[in-house]
Amino acid sequence: MEDLNVHFRHILLYYFRKGKNARQVCAKLQKVYGECALKERQCQRWFQKFRAGDFDLNDTPRSGRPTEIDDDKIKALIESNKRYTTREIAEMLDIHHSSVHDHLKKLGYVSRLDVWVPHELKEVHLTARISICDTLMKRQENDPFLKRLITGDEKWIVYNNMVRKRSWTQRDAPPQTQSKPEIHQRKVMLSVWWDIKGVVFFELLPRNHTINSDVYCRQLDSLKESIKQKRPELVNRNGVVFHHDNARPHTSLVTRQKLMELGWDVLPHPPYSPDLAPSDFYLFRALQNSLRGITFNSDEAVNQHLVQFFADKDRSFYKRGIMKLPERWQKVIEQNGQYIID
Repeated sequence: MEDLNVHFRHILLYYFRKGKNARQVCAKLQKVYGECALKERQCQRWFQKFRAGDFDLNDTPRSGRPTEIDDDKIKALIESNKRYTTREIAEMLDIHHSSVHDHLKKLGYVSRLDVWVPHELKEVHLTARISICDTLMKRQENDPFLKRLITGDEKWIVYNNMVRKRSWTQRDAPPQTQSKPEIHQRKVMLSVWWDIKGVVFFELLPRNHTINSDVYCRQLDSLKESIKQKRPELVNRNGVVFHHDNARPHTSLVTRQKLMELGWDVLPHPPYSPDLAPSDFYLFRALQNSLRGITFNSDEAVNQHLVQFFADKDRSFYKRGIMKLPERWQKVIEQNGQYIID
């Protein structure tokens, strides 16, 4: 039986080098050898060893002097699949899982939950992100435009922003109770445009209404009037550099015609890139923090909170948000288009 097992391993190594996978080879073995063949899990274990660079076909010693643990093999397995558990690695290398944990820690690895990202970026998206960031970087270097930039976006504001609280109780006493927010909460959509000096214009839509092209074009007309009043220097001399994301109302034919009519210089924005939109990565995060624990009872109360929040932020706050863009463009280029994880 031992000779047969070694024979199977030579077959596995042969097909591994031919580019076959464990399942395919297992099917071939079972077709020829029937019940005597290796199980699929056994084939997978040997293929995992091969991928880790271990081509020794002998059984790992199980008694006598303890097996030396090869850090390079552990590292190779982690690099091939970062979601392996310590028990899976231990099974592949025939060592105790606690030893795997200790060696991973020594190698500088820690186990973390994966971070949610907005979209699974394909090659075309990565390329677009790199290309647009490179174009904007070069433009900013040759003709600084961020002081003329007005950027905008939308955000839902919910009425009930309560968070779960902690409270002290006796060890054997039941915990305090707190009602969950309703599943279908009351909410209102905020549209806001801002620059390095502060908010230029914002609007709350009627409750549970959202944006479409007609609404957005009407808002752009209102923004134009607000720019005339609050930023006359942009109208009189330099002109507006305008930025928004690729939401459908922002990119519709009607909206594009409206922006041409306004004569604004519209910046390109790569698809699925909230990490490159200042409202998403900066303004809305600060706003969401200000909403924690607050419950509103009317649209007017929401409006008052927003007015106060925007007024409480000085110019340096808004300037920081806009001036982060070159650093983020550079980071996207360095990361080959991948998302910026803050």
